[in-house]
Amino acid sequence: METRWSRWRQARRLRSGDGRPMPRFRWWQIFSRSVFAIDLRGPDGRARNHCVDVRPWGDRDDGEVRARLYVDGALELVSRVPARFPVPGGEIEVAVGSFGMKRCHHVGDDRTSTPLTPHPRSAEGRRAHLDRAHPTLSRTVGAVSLALVLVGLCLALPPIIEPISQIPPIAESVGTFESPVDLPLWLEITLGILAVLGSVERALRLRSTWIDDLAS
Repeated sequence: METRWSRWRQARRLRSGDGRPMPRFRWWQIFSRSVFAIDLRGPDGRARNHCVDVRPWGDRDDGEVRARLYVDGALELVSRVPARFPVPGGEIEVAVGSFGMKRCHHVGDDRTSTPLTPHPRSAEGRRAHLDRAHPTLSRTVGAVSLALVLVGLCLALPPIIEPISQIPPIAESVGTFESPVDLPLWLEITLGILAVLGSVERALRLRSTWIDDLAS
């Protein structure tokens, strides 16, 4: 549950845009740029296109991760992430994680949440196309990604739990814990890389959570 303090901070991050047009999406930006869109009808009854443009790895100038809101192709608002843009009928919430986008949803005044549609040329858009065109393959890829992340989580937890269990009050009450996992270094590195790949795939579907950060 977000606090009033969190919402206040996000509101303070908002900056007015200068109306410049949204740059075209280039093929080489497939892994460095995320663009999502939704049409929203305003009080005047007119439907307007709202696009959120994010460079998940940071802007080229200063490395800061910002979300930009374009309305009918013109820059209207800019905010550091996590961002919350006021729009007709609610807000657009934007969040970025370690492996890409975590959230880009329109949250209505009635609290209904609708994901924005990814640009078809973006990595997220291509992953969404796979889901529509080949749903069985898409589910298989998703299941494999989740399995890789869970394996990474199982490898990450013991080294965290072991030193904690050696704290005297904890050791006296529940005993110490010794990691049962003793894998060769090459295998640990391989499984770690696979966990990262699984987390990246989940981020393309806006499914990334704290589990991905811990596992990878």
